[in-house]
Amino acid sequence: MTLNNSIRYHNQQLYIDNIMAGNIITHVGSPTYVYSLPRAIHNYKKIETAFSNLNAHIHFSAKANGNLQVLQALIKAGAGIDCVSAGEIYKALKAGASAEDIVFAGVGKSLDEIQYGLEQGVGWFNVENIRELDYINAYAETIGRKAVKIALRLNPEVTANTHPYIATGHGGAKFGLTAKTIAHILENQEDWANLAFTGLHLHVGSQLGDTQATTQGIESALELIQPYQNIKTLNIGGGIPASYDDQDLPTVEEFAQAVTPLIKDFEVILEPGRSIIADAGILLTRILYIKQQAGQHFYIVDGSMTELIRPMLYQAKHQIIPVKQHSGETISTQIVGPVCETTDVLGRDVELPSLNIGDELAILTTGAYGAVMASSYNARPRPAEVVVAEDGNNWHIARKRETYADLIRDELI
Repeated sequence: MTLNNSIRYHNQQLYIDNIMAGNIITHVGSPTYVYSLPRAIHNYKKIETAFSNLNAHIHFSAKANGNLQVLQALIKAGAGIDCVSAGEIYKALKAGASAEDIVFAGVGKSLDEIQYGLEQGVGWFNVENIRELDYINAYAETIGRKAVKIALRLNPEVTANTHPYIATGHGGAKFGLTAKTIAHILENQEDWANLAFTGLHLHVGSQLGDTQATTQGIESALELIQPYQNIKTLNIGGGIPASYDDQDLPTVEEFAQAVTPLIKDFEVILEPGRSIIADAGILLTRILYIKQQAGQHFYIVDGSMTELIRPMLYQAKHQIIPVKQHSGETISTQIVGPVCETTDVLGRDVELPSLNIGDELAILTTGAYGAVMASSYNARPRPAEVVVAEDGNNWHIARKRETYADLIRDELI
């Protein structure tokens, strides 16, 4: 079972650090996301230690979890932020990030977003299109900004060991630039007088099952930039996996050992997200109904694909456990939500004890790509987000549960 020092059972009750999960449900209701800041900071420090032999800068990937208090805690711990939209930049700045410590990535930045990033003074632009260079250069000229730091994103054309929907480094993906295009840009750097081409970026995919694709990508990058001595920074993206179902996955230490010999002479940027926040989060939900149908057993809960879309989108598996621990025999059950879609299934053939209506469940490892991908489909108000403070002894609401009025707040009648 994928529990850890922060998410654990004690006296048959599920705890998040020193807080009983059941107490949170009593006060806040369900479904509710809960994040352990102690666990997130522990994971951040673990990555920092693993890569300590490098001149490495860790930028938390805000697309994994954009909660302001999560961002604030990681920034306080020393993290920069990796953003893929102007909205994420705005949130990062609100959470206390220095603009210089923000990397702005993304395959399709709009003109407005580019202008916003330049005006705010973000530290890096990860660029995936020649025309994007033209836009950045032109607006930098308009506002008098010089030497804007650019990292060209290489598509190394390697196939990563991960789900095809989150593999980004193969030739058929929309991401990055070919080696030929990057070589052309670097041979004509003077065409963009306001830009400083000092970095190369690559990210071959998320939730990587081995280190091979990453090392292959880095080797391709090193060969490409060998003639260009001004490329002193390598941004190797993220991809360090989180364990969702006791999978046999490479550790952060194994990733560091694999890449350190290759990039030890460079300034290095890392962009982890999932590996920092996934196992620091759970989604609490309550059983609404129990059904036996067509030889199957169903627990119908108040959580759904609108709170956790990964099982529907990626066929992802999350461990699901009772908030109150039970002993004895288990049954194979389907954990389904109330949304009017056949694919609203949070867990298939889950082994759980015989439970009752009103009993509470916890869906584990939902700190990443949970709330950030939530929707109000079926006019479902989005849940509250709760954080357990860094001392592990206190908790509070970090984002209020939406109301019905929130659903139509911006509509015009």
